[in-house]
Amino acid sequence: MTYTAAESRYDTMEYRRCGKSGLKLPVVSLGLWHNFGDTGNYENMKAMLFTAFDQGITHFDLANNYGPAPGSAERNFGKILDEDLRSYRDELIISTKAGYDMWKGPYGDWGSRKYLIASLDQSLKRMGLDYVDIFYHHRMDPKTPLEETMQTLADIVRSGKALYVGISNYDGLTMKCAAEILTELKCPFIINQNSYSMINRTIEQNGLKDAAVEAGKGIITFSPLSQGMLTDRYLNGIPEDSRIRTDGRFLKEERLTEQVIEGLRKLNEIAASRGQSLAQMALSWILRDDVVTSVLVGASRPEQILDNLKIIDRTPFTQEELDRIDEITGQMQ
Repeated sequence: MTYTAAESRYDTMEYRRCGKSGLKLPVVSLGLWHNFGDTGNYENMKAMLFTAFDQGITHFDLANNYGPAPGSAERNFGKILDEDLRSYRDELIISTKAGYDMWKGPYGDWGSRKYLIASLDQSLKRMGLDYVDIFYHHRMDPKTPLEETMQTLADIVRSGKALYVGISNYDGLTMKCAAEILTELKCPFIINQNSYSMINRTIEQNGLKDAAVEAGKGIITFSPLSQGMLTDRYLNGIPEDSRIRTDGRFLKEERLTEQVIEGLRKLNEIAASRGQSLAQMALSWILRDDVVTSVLVGASRPEQILDNLKIIDRTPFTQEELDRIDEITGQMQ
């Protein structure tokens, strides 16, 4: 049966402008980092995408190496797009990235002109697209001149293969330098993508958050739940079937000390007093001011997306709550 989007899809979602650009993103966007590769269930992928779009999530975020295997998330997304979402293409914001290891040899990594252009061409082919809405350089490259990488992003826009560009995992100083180059090249650089959560304040510490405001650029954040730490999953210790025990690539068991678990319990008490789950409060906290444009959420089933979207009608934080959160998270480091 062909998918038909809900008529009410724009009734409740909030949209924020990316910095000073003309582009708006939903405050909650869907990341396809996990569960959309070849190890995922295809029908479940469709259900998650349809649920998201029915609720006004118009932005789907990918990268060349999302899978597993690398490239498979884009390929699966492209198949679903072709089968069910093609008629809604102009209502969608589709982004992808290049910057991490993608193929063998010296040309499948980092930030050279050779790699970025070749990678985007491959991504477009996998997704069956003529262009993406946002193309990101995925990480800073300490060896390729920044001018080369930024010139490539500008040329990609001029080629019609991307409408806007962004950078991911950059610090504040490098972002300011990149913004200056891209402004000179008249390239529509509009957004930064970085990890950010109540217990990961790196973009505050490295100046990226303040620099984005100063430069008039948006911010979209990933890992808002710190790989599942900011959920009710670990309030009573580490479950045997948790991802720490079964995977452990991103969240290490030694990170969950008794002190950290006690901090999670205290945060959960604040969330409960607000009528939220810990995860919902963590997402609301990221959107507490207008600096962050959108928060990327991942999901393994449609119900998780719906649960995350309950933050749209969130209660504003009091200063007392914010101060208490800062105090607790400071003790968790």
